Amino acid sequence: MTRPLPYNLRCTLTFGDIYGQVLAWMGVIFLSLATALGLMGASRPLFALVGVGLILVLSLPFLLFAFTTTLINHIALEPRPDPADGQTP
Repeated sequence: MTRPLPYNLRCTLTFGDIYGQVLAWMGVIFLSLATALGLMGASRPLFALVGVGLILVLSLPFLLFAFTTTLINHIALEPRPDPADGQTP
């Protein structure tokens, strides 16, 4: 029976991989805050608070899903070289 090969766990995620996601979510936040300020000025403070809360609650799961799937896609399992083969890493 052969023994299992050991693996190295490597994360290849860089900031450039999630940069677009961060910018898109910041855009959503700024638009919701601008809408809230507009509704506050129209003497509708309750609608402003509900609107911002609703946008945050609805957009946060999508952001977390995008981040986690991007992270999972950048995890690499690489087999370690067998020291018995005489190869050095």
